[in-house]
Amino acid sequence: MSGHKEKVHTKKRGKFGLTIQVRLVSDLKRSQEYYRDVLGCKVDNWGHAERDGMIIILQQANSSDDVRPNALSKKRPDYPTDWEGPEYGWDTFIHVSWDDLDTLVEEVRRNGGYIAIEPFTGIHGKWEFKNTCIKDPDGYNIILGSMREIQQ
Repeated sequence: MSGHKEKVHTKKRGKFGLTIQVRLVSDLKRSQEYYRDVLGCKVDNWGHAERDGMIIILQQANSSDDVRPNALSKKRPDYPTDWEGPEYGWDTFIHVSWDDLDTLVEEVRRNGGYIAIEPFTGIHGKWEFKNTCIKDPDGYNIILGSMREIQQ
């Protein structure tokens, strides 16, 4: 047996860090006020809107034509459950606890926000989900979603 160790070549993988969404808006000041006053974010002059685990960078669009919330995605029959995709466009999906979802909806409503789709529940396999949709001033859909395992 040789005294040399065989060299093992492994590819080093980098690590992605925190992901922050960048959103073009039609009126930066109005959006900053909305994210601060309605969603309760800490908003700075750079355009960062931050609350808990949600961070969005708001940037002034050159033209209102550049503000484009996501369209409805194509249905897919190959998800692991019988769900084929959302019924409306999603721009941001924020995981929240089951118990916090209704509290957040009431907070947004109380602060003058628009709840585009009231909270609803459904089932994905062994999981129950509850989602709602908040629409910001530019029509971006912010989905609050929670899941829990169905208790037998």
